Amino acid sequence: MTQPGIFGLGAPEHCYLEFSLQDGASPTDLVKAVAGLTGPLSTGGGVNLVVGFRPELWAQVAPDHAPSGVRGFTEPIVGVDGFQMPATQRDAWAWVAGSDRTAVFNNSRNVIAALGGIAAVASEVTGWVYEHDRDLTGFIDGTENPSLLVAPGVAVVADGPGAGSSVLLFQRWRHDSDAFQILPVEEQERVIGRTKADSVELDEAAMPPTSHVSRTVVEEDGEELKIFRRNTAYGTVTEHGTMFVGFSHEQRTLDLMLRRMAGATEDGLRDELTRYTTPVSGAYYLIPSVTALAGFAPEDDD
Repeated sequence: MTQPGIFGLGAPEHCYLEFSLQDGASPTDLVKAVAGLTGPLSTGGGVNLVVGFRPELWAQVAPDHAPSGVRGFTEPIVGVDGFQMPATQRDAWAWVAGSDRTAVFNNSRNVIAALGGIAAVASEVTGWVYEHDRDLTGFIDGTENPSLLVAPGVAVVADGPGAGSSVLLFQRWRHDSDAFQILPVEEQERVIGRTKADSVELDEAAMPPTSHVSRTVVEEDGEELKIFRRNTAYGTVTEHGTMFVGFSHEQRTLDLMLRRMAGATEDGLRDELTRYTTPVSGAYYLIPSVTALAGFAPEDDD
């Protein structure tokens, strides 16, 4: 069974926590502590909780439940014009989402307390849904997302080692909103590759090869490579941006999209949107199935 919170749409409040293993604690200690968060994992307390681990850490602890070839984000992606996507890999990740900020706050504190002495908080970011389905550029976010009927086939490992798990790409992108919003709407649309009002993809003649759509919509053998996005806005009026939360059944698709955005591919074309948004973090996490996690959960004395 896949962690259900991956597909738990509709929650407006979010908290993202990254953890680093503390000295003296083992990877197994960390996995057991996270697996013990059974209340939030079963969507109790008014929230959904999704948890993940550095791929190498999970593979060390649960090799039979680890898809092959999934690696942490340990080296920056270097593109053209001096552009880089930083690597800020941590050991574990927790995403608390709910309809009420108080519930998200309280349950996030519970997660931190449960990992006390085992893992320390390395980063904490709160997010929220902006104007229902838009990001802070004002454009609709997630237009390319598959429907919930087909999303599991995109986001979840179907069979073999790691069946029911998912590969997460987690990045924080800081926006230069003033520079973007000063552009005429027509130019904003050329940066994105879609109309601003209703997210209609520009026709081929009007679509720049450096638009965000051109760089992230990738086809192989006539088939579009899809991922499942759960992005939110984050930050304050003076510093804000997008939390990129992207799930896939394979890491290769996520890596290819990043490299195309950076211009780190043969064509050397950089995503124009990266002139107005700056990645300030980057990590991959393996999101184990509930079934795999249950093998590490403490037994119920009742």
